[in-house]
Amino acid sequence: MHSHIDFAYPWYLSYGHLLVAAFGLGVCALIWFLKWPKALLVPFGALSLWAVSAGSMVLFGFDLNGPMPMPTHNFLAKGEGKVLDMGAGTGRSSIALLEARPKTTVVALDLFTESYEEHFGKINGQEKLMANLRAAGLENRAAIQVGDMRKLPFDKDTFDGIISSYAIDHLGRQGSEKAINEAARVLKPGGEFLMMVIAKDGWLTYTFGPMLVHARMRASSTWPEMMKAAGLDMVEEGKRPATLYYVARKHG
Repeated sequence: MHSHIDFAYPWYLSYGHLLVAAFGLGVCALIWFLKWPKALLVPFGALSLWAVSAGSMVLFGFDLNGPMPMPTHNFLAKGEGKVLDMGAGTGRSSIALLEARPKTTVVALDLFTESYEEHFGKINGQEKLMANLRAAGLENRAAIQVGDMRKLPFDKDTFDGIISSYAIDHLGRQGSEKAINEAARVLKPGGEFLMMVIAKDGWLTYTFGPMLVHARMRASSTWPEMMKAAGLDMVEEGKRPATLYYVARKHG
């Protein structure tokens, strides 16, 4: 992947643990050289060890500003079609799909408003997304659309596939249901939907604690229930570190 790609995630998600590690190690050094009670080394040493290990997991495991692997080979296995990226953000999932499925095209949709700035800062979202697509050499197979996942600006049966990563789960229950119903509406019969959401698991809890555990997280069984209610048949569900993913297909 081109080095100029920047998915614009806040610096503290990728590097915040390094500051904690530096603080903990600095305090340990003071304790040692100033001959303070050695018992104080235990909590600050533990803090430093956690920060180093958790930071390594973030940098080399999650790699938020690196390429995102597709969680399954079963989505659009034929490798072609017109795909909607719902809540495209700065393009991480769009780029992952376009690289994994070289015969697809993508419409990358986002509102690019306040919620976007909460995640990526005050940037021109459309320019950042296009810059990343261009840096990856994929701009000719992608288009950007401003729109709301809960009320998609497309006709019925428009797309062969839909992908959404870490976006629908940031909506409330009602908003999530609307977004999934809209996904079912604009999918062609037989079209496939790949959704990824944040999973509250040991990886997430260990590395970030409450930082990424938001109040709108739902039980894993909730998502298949919503998809079934929208007229989608579950094809596959699985888990990756800090991620639940679901592949569903519209009745054909």
